Amino acid sequence: MSIQESSGKAIFDKRTLVLIVVVAILWRTVISLDGKIAFWESLCSGITLILFGWVLFAYVYYKYMKTTGWAISNWLYQGITVSMVSINVYVVIYYVMRWYKLLHTEAYLPMDFLFRDIRYLSLVVFYCAVIWSAKYVQKMHDDYVSLSKEKGLMHFISPFLYTRGKTLREMGLTELIGTVIADERTLMVIVGLAFLWRTVISFNFNISIVESVCSGVALFIMGWLFFAYIAARSMKQKEWLNSVRAYQGVAIGVIAINIYALVYYAMRWYRLAGVGDVSEAFVPLDYIFRDARFFALVIFYCASIVLSKFMKRAYEEYQLLAPEAKTSQ
Repeated sequence: MSIQESSGKAIFDKRTLVLIVVVAILWRTVISLDGKIAFWESLCSGITLILFGWVLFAYVYYKYMKTTGWAISNWLYQGITVSMVSINVYVVIYYVMRWYKLLHTEAYLPMDFLFRDIRYLSLVVFYCAVIWSAKYVQKMHDDYVSLSKEKGLMHFISPFLYTRGKTLREMGLTELIGTVIADERTLMVIVGLAFLWRTVISFNFNISIVESVCSGVALFIMGWLFFAYIAARSMKQKEWLNSVRAYQGVAIGVIAINIYALVYYAMRWYRLAGVGDVSEAFVPLDYIFRDARFFALVIFYCASIVLSKFMKRAYEEYQLLAPEAKTSQ
């Protein structure tokens, strides 16, 4: 085994990922003991996350460009890259604004440092989950290519044997709803509506608690329903273990982002409800940043939904080659 292969295997090992999360927890615990985060501490955290995110994006994009033999695996890598771009761009915007002191407060001023710790850990867990998912997408690809060599011509004709889908009239209610929601046109409409919604409520630089609740609840519904869908799909595909592991990575990543959104809106609603007697300076860029965060989360969830659609397609095509859908890890 070459040095490059050995280092790659070590990075994708689950023990390495657990170690990364533990180190992140220890780092944020130490720098937050005094209840504040210095500039150099923020700089170290930000540069680490930015490098982590964009290097990982470059790796997955490379896999998307270079992987051959099964088109679905390319689509899976593409779905992962799009999901990552939204989060990566958000991270860059946040830290640049924080370093240049363009942000005043995010959620609830007295606990902002704690919220930053939660966000940092959520993002680290998200990136580790992406590594985990990418590892098993590669194994799914290897499974399919290996079987295709055994099946001969089935490899070439299996995509044509794949059922392209029922008409809407032939679908049951649950299947119809799932198909409509996962359609790319529906997701584009959702992104467009999100843009219009945040433009309207931010026009006067005054987001009320009702408007914030509507934004938060919409994200919660998208995030947690999608997580439930991923969990259900992994149970239906449990005989293909590598597919299940890939689903688990997606689920962990979604949970991390969901928890971040939940903590943010809980703190924000607490502040907007007037429970804490804390005044905030009027900083227009704070409102713009909140809009950018909302867009990033909406795009992330929509891209993740498309990714799950590709994963479902991958399982169905794999079954054409292996009806018993049994594979070793």
